[in-house]
Amino acid sequence: MAYWLLKSEPSAWSWQQQVAAGAKGTFWNGVRNHLAKQNMMKMKKGDLGFFYHSNEGKEIVGVVEIIHESYPDPTAELGEPWVVVDVKAVKPLKKPVTLADVKAEPRLATMSLVTSMRLSVQPVTDAQWKLICKMGGI
Repeated sequence: MAYWLLKSEPSAWSWQQQVAAGAKGTFWNGVRNHLAKQNMMKMKKGDLGFFYHSNEGKEIVGVVEIIHESYPDPTAELGEPWVVVDVKAVKPLKKPVTLADVKAEPRLATMSLVTSMRLSVQPVTDAQWKLICKMGGI
């Protein structure tokens, strides 16, 4: 299993909306960066990801599961190479983990959230996953 971090602005798609989508989940669209697209293409069914509120909040608020591997983005213009994955909400963090919390933790200094802040879909190592889950109370 691999771990990921997926960013969304709450005004565009929030954790609450993801939870409301229920077990059927939703497709994760709007990714228009080739490295983020490559990360999505590596995702496997059953992988887990952190749901991160970007710009507004700047915090990890929940865990999602990849329920369908990458396929062409139905919102992309004809001929554009973008993809989506389907995700469903698994559980909220008991305590959101803020960007400030991540930056303050020396063991997370190499995390993509710190080193590649603008990347919307990022890999998370096993050690980073475990530490953030602990910080978030899950």
